[in-house]
Amino acid sequence: MVDEVYGAQMSERERFLSERRSEVLDITEGAEPACEELLDAVLADLALRDDFEVSEGEVLCPDQRRVTVDRRDPLGTVGRLVQQDFCIHERRGDEHVMTAAVLCFPASWTLSEKIGKPLTSIHIPVPEYDGDVAKRVQRLFDGIKVGRPMWRKNANWYLDPDLFHPMRENAPRKQEVEGDYLRTERQSLLRLPKTQAVVFGIHTFVLRREDVQF
Repeated sequence: MVDEVYGAQMSERERFLSERRSEVLDITEGAEPACEELLDAVLADLALRDDFEVSEGEVLCPDQRRVTVDRRDPLGTVGRLVQQDFCIHERRGDEHVMTAAVLCFPASWTLSEKIGKPLTSIHIPVPEYDGDVAKRVQRLFDGIKVGRPMWRKNANWYLDPDLFHPMRENAPRKQEVEGDYLRTERQSLLRLPKTQAVVFGIHTFVLRREDVQF
């Protein structure tokens, strides 16, 4: 998905990947095949679009950037091509574990605290995420079929329009904060056919209160 703020968001992503790479990208040992498969899937999708030009080793983007396809850095390449953040989850024992991610636009969580952890740990400190909910989410991940992605949306008010909004697990959580910016995420879940990894995609939108139609 490409929207009207593609250029502005990609400028931010380029900056974060250059200046704060360790905060926005991480890959655990053994996750490389899934990262490479995700890159291939993104390139295949972009090749079908009119606003991207995909050639051998390079992509011309809608904002006229030319992005080198670096297969030694698959997630970094993906992060420079599209607005979405991606978190890769792979089955490890009884649960799916976040094994890799490119997360330039975190919404009140921090990648370094979640990478390498199972779903139950990832959702700390969400109070509603009890044992029953955890089991349902795990069944959801198990049930995702190749070629049949799922998606949902969420929305929360923020005090500022910043896209980079990390928060530590032990940070105080303000209750009922009503800011002037509505941050929404179009979240998708899809399964990669070769590695069977589940990819959690996040496309972030930020709207001023006066632009929101109630």
